[in-house]
Amino acid sequence: MTNMKQAIFVDEMTPFKTKEEEWHPYAWFEDMRKHHPVSFHEGQQVWNVFTYDHVKRVLSDHELFSSVRDRTLVAPASQNDGTSDRTNILFSDPPEHRRRRSLLSAAFTPRHLRSWEPRIQAIAEAFIDDIDPSREIDIVKSLANPFPITVIAELLGVPPEDRHLFQQWVEIIFLPFDKENMSDLNKRKAAAAQAFSDYLQPIIKEKRVHPADDIISDLINAERDGEPLTEEEIIKMTRGLLGAGLETTSHLITNCFYAFLYDSPGIYRKLREDPELVPQAIEEVLRYRFHIMKMERRVKKDTDVLGPEMKEGEMIVAWMSAANLDEQTFDHADQFDIDRPNNRKHLTFSTGPHFCLGAPLARLEVKTILTGFIKRFSNIRSIPSFDLESHLSHSIFGQSLNSLPILAER
Repeated sequence: MTNMKQAIFVDEMTPFKTKEEEWHPYAWFEDMRKHHPVSFHEGQQVWNVFTYDHVKRVLSDHELFSSVRDRTLVAPASQNDGTSDRTNILFSDPPEHRRRRSLLSAAFTPRHLRSWEPRIQAIAEAFIDDIDPSREIDIVKSLANPFPITVIAELLGVPPEDRHLFQQWVEIIFLPFDKENMSDLNKRKAAAAQAFSDYLQPIIKEKRVHPADDIISDLINAERDGEPLTEEEIIKMTRGLLGAGLETTSHLITNCFYAFLYDSPGIYRKLREDPELVPQAIEEVLRYRFHIMKMERRVKKDTDVLGPEMKEGEMIVAWMSAANLDEQTFDHADQFDIDRPNNRKHLTFSTGPHFCLGAPLARLEVKTILTGFIKRFSNIRSIPSFDLESHLSHSIFGQSLNSLPILAER
């Protein structure tokens, strides 16, 4: 299980004193880009980079900055750090990374996305049908959390009625480090991972005999080095898909509604008039409001390519969210603008070999639910009594909204 030496404690590297400061990190990002673009944190013994060009270089140059590492920002749920696990794509470099990624990429082809689209559309319509506009709507509880869980359950081929279990397990397994409570956190993670494994084992056994059109069946049929995946490997890959797919998509849906209400009031009406703008709006939310993204790498060999001399074995954190607000890449980067011509250049889904495999699915899900909602409801309004601080909490990646109450009009 993860120990203190392996952990990277982000909260010790940031100046935020309140949840709200963490939710609005823009001033700190700007200060770091301008005055400390490459800085070393003595307490955590970690380099940090904040500008677009530096972050992109760290994420894409696997010859200098390796994904094979023994320190991480998010605690894993098992003793294995992933470097020797042939299914783990996060802790590997090319060419091994390509071999591992190929096991999953077969299930995320454009053909699969096209075949999934009607199923996702039907799920979205069912959730929208259940919304009562005469009452206050909690976007997180009504859409952002249950919709992605239901979709991924459908695509994996597991009973959708068990979606509440997936949410519980994922929230525990991928909790960020807590320095004050590491031992208890490790026990909770191990228990949740074991519960998930116990749940999935009979489903895998059943699908070996009766395969279906779903991702678990695809993984059962996949081979690595001429050998099929073991049951444990399928469970690990499925667990990873849940963690990445649920939290990312849930955050994105919530952040879209928050941006429409608070970052750019009036943008919802513009989307209502022209729903074809929804994909552009999603990209701008990913750039501007998805401010929790960062990724760690290990310095592979001595280098001064970013300026200071970095030594082999040192850790470096690439702050993608800070890079997404770099004025050198995005004009008036501190403004939310869905008409921005280059907003798809954001690094929220990473870049290079480790570009997020599930990005097309996340975009499809959010486009589907947003378009359906906008066509059904003519406008949305914020709740006057909404208190941001009380609605913020920590999740897999960092700060997030645990609820977002709104009013909708037909």
